[in-house]
Amino acid sequence: MNMDNKHLLSALGKRVRRLRMQQNRSLKSLAEQAGLSRRFLVEIEAGRANPSLSKLASLSTAIGISLSQLCDLPLSNKPNDRIGLLGIRGAGKSSIGPKLASMMNADFEELDDTIENTSGMTLREIFETEGREGFARREAEALEAWFAKNKKGILALPGSIVNHTSTYDRLLNGCTTIWLSASAETHWERVIAQGDLRPLEGGDKNAMNHLQDLLKNRKELYSRADFICDTTNSSIEDSLAEIETFLTGRALSSKQQ
Repeated sequence: MNMDNKHLLSALGKRVRRLRMQQNRSLKSLAEQAGLSRRFLVEIEAGRANPSLSKLASLSTAIGISLSQLCDLPLSNKPNDRIGLLGIRGAGKSSIGPKLASMMNADFEELDDTIENTSGMTLREIFETEGREGFARREAEALEAWFAKNKKGILALPGSIVNHTSTYDRLLNGCTTIWLSASAETHWERVIAQGDLRPLEGGDKNAMNHLQDLLKNRKELYSRADFICDTTNSSIEDSLAEIETFLTGRALSSKQQ
């Protein structure tokens, strides 16, 4: 088995395990529904098994996603030194990002700030004058510029980047991605605590409903990240420790391959 195959099987195993854990399912439950043995599923999650296409199809059906989604895996190892933080407003990107950068002796940047500095306009002005397409174009250009100048760094991404397919694919293939997830209530409390009282789309009355819908609609896209860090009940220090453990394990796995 060559290095690429090892990496792909490892990535597949991590994805299967992450999806199973998100659904709070046991190995036995998922294996039975997929028509696999529990032992074989263990081997898949460990990255040691090379399941056939038919077994992958059965597994994706049991999980509740398409075969293409299950097999949408990175074709090469991505650098741990270049990290993209995903999540909507209130996820903790601006709090965790600088501390993570300090731990790694790297620079921290927010892509929204870069877009504003480069364009000479606020995000609101960009949307008003150029629309969503104009913002998406500037977002893609800013990401490419960041990749070009940074072999190492922490980048906080706009929450909507997951809706821009080509740019999001570029991000996923160009760096290690971490989704800082949290409950809608936690997002809301953090935004208010920061003094940001601006209503979300739909007005104050429907703000929480909009926030819940936003998280629900983007969950599958955010789940494509390399790692999910649930910050709902975690301090910044706890989240940093969890991320550090993930990055350390990933680095060791790469060396072993």
